[in-house]
Amino acid sequence: MKKFIVIDGLDGSGKDTQVNLIAEAYQKKGRSVTVRSHPCSDNKYGLKSKQALLKTGKLNHIKATIYFGLDAIRSVQKYCFNKNVDVLIFSRYILAVMYLPNVVNTIVYKIVAFVLPTSDCMFFLDITPEESLKRIGSRDEQTEMFENIDSLRQNRERSKKFTYNWNVISADDAPDVISQKIIAKCFETD
Repeated sequence: MKKFIVIDGLDGSGKDTQVNLIAEAYQKKGRSVTVRSHPCSDNKYGLKSKQALLKTGKLNHIKATIYFGLDAIRSVQKYCFNKNVDVLIFSRYILAVMYLPNVVNTIVYKIVAFVLPTSDCMFFLDITPEESLKRIGSRDEQTEMFENIDSLRQNRERSKKFTYNWNVISADDAPDVISQKIIAKCFETD
């Protein structure tokens, strides 16, 4: 892998939209791009994480987080060390730890950020919980356990503990404004 880009943020922040715009920009430069949007639907860990996210309760909360982590680790093993991968873009990655209980999430984040690959092109799309909820409501998808105003507020606040070394971008802006900022940073570090 020559280039590793991560896009993360609350639900409704536009992660997948930005991933697609970045992928398109690199493809226009003649680069091959591999995208992994977690939880992925091509393996049992991603599928189990998604199933748990669509339910409620503490057990499903823990299941969703653990299976998500296993799904992300699988993607790292399969793609990060693959010499045939030119540009690798992850939508959702190590910030899933913010959904773990306080104190535990800080310890787990430090471990995974040390063990798993990181890069200068890790972006957190910072969106207000109100805008996030509005966007979530406009989708034609089943609501996940963290997609409510209290959880969005809590997790936005929690994210500040982990994004100190990330590129934080306002996600309340228009998608093209956001992508220009992200793509400029990515191309600058090529």
